[in-house]
Amino acid sequence: MQLIETILALALTLGILVTLHEYGHFWVARRCGVKVLRFSVGFGKPMFSWYDRHGTEFAIAAIPLGGYVKMLDEREAPVPDHLKGQAFTSKPPSQRIAIAAAGPAANFIFAVFAYWLLGIVGVTHVAPIVGQVGQGSIAEQMGLQEGMEIHGVDGYQVTSWRDVNMRLLERAGEHGPVSMEVSDQGAKGSITGELGGWRLSNEAPNPLGEFGITPWRPDVPPILGQVVDSGRAMQAGLRPGDEILAIDGEAIGSWFELVEAVKAAPEEVLSLTIAREGSERTIQVRPEAKTLENGETIGFVGAGVEPFSWPEEVLRDVSYGPFSAIPNALNETWADTRLTLVAIKKMVTGLLSPSNLSGPITIARVAEASVSSGFEDFIRFLAYLSISLGVLNLLPVPVLDGGHIVYYTIEAIRGKPLSEQAQLFGLRIGMTLILTLMIFALYNDLMRL
Repeated sequence: MQLIETILALALTLGILVTLHEYGHFWVARRCGVKVLRFSVGFGKPMFSWYDRHGTEFAIAAIPLGGYVKMLDEREAPVPDHLKGQAFTSKPPSQRIAIAAAGPAANFIFAVFAYWLLGIVGVTHVAPIVGQVGQGSIAEQMGLQEGMEIHGVDGYQVTSWRDVNMRLLERAGEHGPVSMEVSDQGAKGSITGELGGWRLSNEAPNPLGEFGITPWRPDVPPILGQVVDSGRAMQAGLRPGDEILAIDGEAIGSWFELVEAVKAAPEEVLSLTIAREGSERTIQVRPEAKTLENGETIGFVGAGVEPFSWPEEVLRDVSYGPFSAIPNALNETWADTRLTLVAIKKMVTGLLSPSNLSGPITIARVAEASVSSGFEDFIRFLAYLSISLGVLNLLPVPVLDGGHIVYYTIEAIRGKPLSEQAQLFGLRIGMTLILTLMIFALYNDLMRL
């Protein structure tokens, strides 16, 4: 059942983003007088299709991993004399550049709309309040202390831990000062520190943790809310509603203590003292060994915490009016664009491991999780993925929109196109690069599984 949900989430996510991207190409092509032969969402043989009054075929294909807009093009097939004026190749370089750029532009426009919509609807964040500070970490050296709330990083306003993570990720591998605007018991101030070439781990980067920050968390009682079918917890006889009082005789005071104790004991027998229906009893459980992406092995029993509510004083409601939401949406879109560009740069320069590249499997899993999490998370995920799609397609790599834009720009400057040999050579390089990245991303996906 979960597999079906994951596949449907992937199809929905890519269907939305691909349709938007290709519609950008389609819309501008029509405005430039180019005849569009087919608008396809997905690859492969169409499952069903229909035609509009202009003779354009709209198709839904079986493989939901992309899409394309097929235009009348003299490079692909002979064009009748009476239709030559509607061929893509007959248009001046400026119009071909506009058509190529329209797909990524549609992705950015969608992201702005998505963030504008979230601003209008309003979102609630858990305030970025510091819990623990790692000894010897940059956070400790710059003076961060437990209980401080972070309001800004390097001059950028932050309202959530996601914002803080993004700002710190941008500074990975850099030297120089880092600054934060903080408040402590109502008193606001600014603190600074030195990065000194601070780097993230190669396998599973965690900007917050590696910077030395553990977010503040409320005291959550160690009461089971869910027990996974066929998991070690269920096999041992644990039930929803059980409160874990002690492990191997040592008292457990919170859910997070319970989690850490289980994680630290893969395939070891733990003696749990539990409270159930007013009485205490002892249950033996052996946590299943689970290997994470970074190679670490942890214990896992298949149980979840009983739902709890965050204290009102640590929640921050963020909402805007219809007009004030516009600059916020633009800022959010630019922040995600900048983060994507920085991440690409850091991968190229070796400051961020290429193992962080993700393919369709990871996208499907994140899509399924965001759909399950609710409207806000799904829209935010769509916006970020749409921006990533737009940025990647603008890279100056042949076969991508950015590569075509480079070719047409050179043609506009030279007054004639590059030779077919040069374009074919660039196409081969681009195809090799893209296929290599796709295989590597798929390999990373499989390793994560």
